Amino acid sequence: MAAIEVHELERTYRSRKGVIRRRRTEVRALQGITFEVAAGELFGLLGPNGAGKTTTIKILTTLLLPSGGSARVLGYDPARQPGEIRRRVGHVFGGDRGLYDRLSALDNLRYFADLYRVPVREKRARIASLLELVGLTGRERERVETYSRGMRQRLHIARGLLHDPEILFLDEPTIGLDPVGAREVRETVASLRAQGKTILLTTHYMYEADELCQRIAVIAGGRFVAAGTPRELKARVLDRTVIELETFGVAEPTLERLRSVAGVASIASETREQAEVLVVQSRIGAEIVPALLLELTGTSVGKVITREPTLEDAYVELVGSA
Repeated sequence: MAAIEVHELERTYRSRKGVIRRRRTEVRALQGITFEVAAGELFGLLGPNGAGKTTTIKILTTLLLPSGGSARVLGYDPARQPGEIRRRVGHVFGGDRGLYDRLSALDNLRYFADLYRVPVREKRARIASLLELVGLTGRERERVETYSRGMRQRLHIARGLLHDPEILFLDEPTIGLDPVGAREVRETVASLRAQGKTILLTTHYMYEADELCQRIAVIAGGRFVAAGTPRELKARVLDRTVIELETFGVAEPTLERLRSVAGVASIASETREQAEVLVVQSRIGAEIVPALLLELTGTSVGKVITREPTLEDAYVELVGSA
């Protein structure tokens, strides 16, 4: 039996818009997604903001009811058997919520251990081992309000593991963290994966998914657009060359002309520092560069770089075509 089974899962949000003449609107956050997570697997849901990642996590952790389809977590139905699931899973979300700032890390863990009904004879040893796991030993008596965001997030992970859950749900655990803090959290997650913990991770950071996940599903607009190992997803664009062109303002008509250049598979625009960077995927290699520069006549162009494609390039291709 898979640890998580999802079949044609749907979720529709209903709301009203308008001030004088209010009208009902529907947003289909999930549109029939299907996947399985094996016991001991680290499975990633990768997608942009608003794609449906957090909605999926909330349904599987019993915080939301689905509008259609079915789900099983450790064989239990989240809609009908929420108590059975809550005893067996841990939920860690990104951001600063979920901890008591004026308490120490130790007091926070003691409090949540009592809520999880961790046996008294096991509580001290379990808290000590979790503090060691997340690298907070020696800092546990300091107030949480003095912690950096990275330290807070590692404490979130310790809190989610207090009752030794069979499955750990990590909902964008590195969001808003600086590079050092994000690296520390990823190292903690990697150690949990090495211990055989079943983990469902949502993120929109490509390098994070590539580094941590054994399998990935790319979700966009509430639908799965691809699934497989990081290597399998990257294989979709390995026959291409990526050209990055640093520009300083490109009009939409120019972008449309670039898209029509023979050999262009896709174009994405990114803002880096004070420049706009056009990321072009080419089916014919670097020989496409002169044709691209010709279409950019009259536009200020800086550096031009060619490189091999990455998981991020595969992601851009998949989401852009969804």
